[in-house]
Amino acid sequence: MLEWENNVTEQKKVNEKKLLKASQEPSRIARKLHPFYRGKIEIVPKCRVKSLDDFSIWYSPGVAAVCTDIYKNPELVYEYTNKWNSVAVVSDGTRVLGLGDIGPEAGMPVMEGKALLYKYLGGVDAYPICLETKDEKEIIQTVKILQPSFGGVNLEDISQPKCFPILNTLRKECRIPVWHDDQQGTALVTLAGFINALKVVGKKIGKVKIAMVGAGAANICIARLLILYGANPANIIMSDINGTLHKERFDLKNSPEQWLLAVDTNANDVRGRIKEAMENADAVIALSAPGPGVIKKEWIQAMGKNPIVFACANPTPEIWPWEAKEAGAAVVATGRSDFANQVNNSLGFPGVFRGALDVRASTITDTMCITAATELASCIDDSNIRPDKILPTMNDWEIFPKVAAAIGIKALKEKVAAKKLSYDKIYDDAKTIIKRSRAITKTMMEKGYIKSAKDKI
Repeated sequence: MLEWENNVTEQKKVNEKKLLKASQEPSRIARKLHPFYRGKIEIVPKCRVKSLDDFSIWYSPGVAAVCTDIYKNPELVYEYTNKWNSVAVVSDGTRVLGLGDIGPEAGMPVMEGKALLYKYLGGVDAYPICLETKDEKEIIQTVKILQPSFGGVNLEDISQPKCFPILNTLRKECRIPVWHDDQQGTALVTLAGFINALKVVGKKIGKVKIAMVGAGAANICIARLLILYGANPANIIMSDINGTLHKERFDLKNSPEQWLLAVDTNANDVRGRIKEAMENADAVIALSAPGPGVIKKEWIQAMGKNPIVFACANPTPEIWPWEAKEAGAAVVATGRSDFANQVNNSLGFPGVFRGALDVRASTITDTMCITAATELASCIDDSNIRPDKILPTMNDWEIFPKVAAAIGIKALKEKVAAKKLSYDKIYDDAKTIIKRSRAITKTMMEKGYIKSAKDKI
């Protein structure tokens, strides 16, 4: 080997070691800061308390008059209490991130983190509720009996196949919006990123061949939204642990969602595994087992011209982004914030629920999700879309009121909203609420009520 080639190889190894070390930093710091703060959220008053005499208004005896009003007209609960802005984040801890069935207690840090994101990004008061049951019927019943206290429900980290009937049943039978973020949230943000990735490579959604790695809740919902948006199901090839989905995968008949995709997709009857699914594909969307090594460089090299690679397993992508680029990927996205093009549910759910709550929506439909996806994609002007910039980031905070307003108007058009508000009203209210939430956090840090943890990391 020539000396210069040897130097290039050594430098590449050094760079990869740096990237790997950087990818491990969030976990190291998280272990330091979680016990320091002993949780990420708390309840603070939103009404003024000038003296203890004020409790005669906020509690007894004054509160009895408010209770009487609500008894006569239950809808007043949205005007007199915080129900209008409250979301329950419900999980049984059976599919937490990429960690699997680790139980409700171990799932609590994730649900608290979700609640923090709801508040900071969407101004929504969210509460982690981890259930000590894995029973489908008990989860459904628990959510239904919680309805008086919340304006919406976010299902989180519930394993399949039960996550499908849980969501479907609750969407039909609840009077408040119920959403499964691992399905709808992941799907809408993935669709948003995919819309802009296609612009980078100059391809049309109806023409591209898409390999989908993993046939779990996320990818099933992504496939559904892709098809609703215009993807040709014949050109979608999905694979699970047992291989590609096709019309003779009779083992999938016990899972209606997977069986439907096995029947409706893969028109050329591609058989095999991930390698075969990816051959000549224009894009691969992977939400499967944590990597690296789940997707190999040579499989990307066998894809079509300027391939799109979404490797979104958590906490580690199916292939490292630098490896995918070396293999020829034109656009690479992952689920991680420390790499470019993070496909992050946090870009979606805060704005979606902000809008749904503000118009008092009774559900969140798939077409509402597509509206949110297209709005999110449009938050980057076409002239600014680049291979490493297909999605906004959480720092672009004005995306959330925009998504909220788009969702609110779509809910009104679909006649699933109880409050008739204009686009400008929804947008302005959402912007005010979100700015207030961020300002409260900033003020508490400046005043020292949220302590600095600089010496802990």
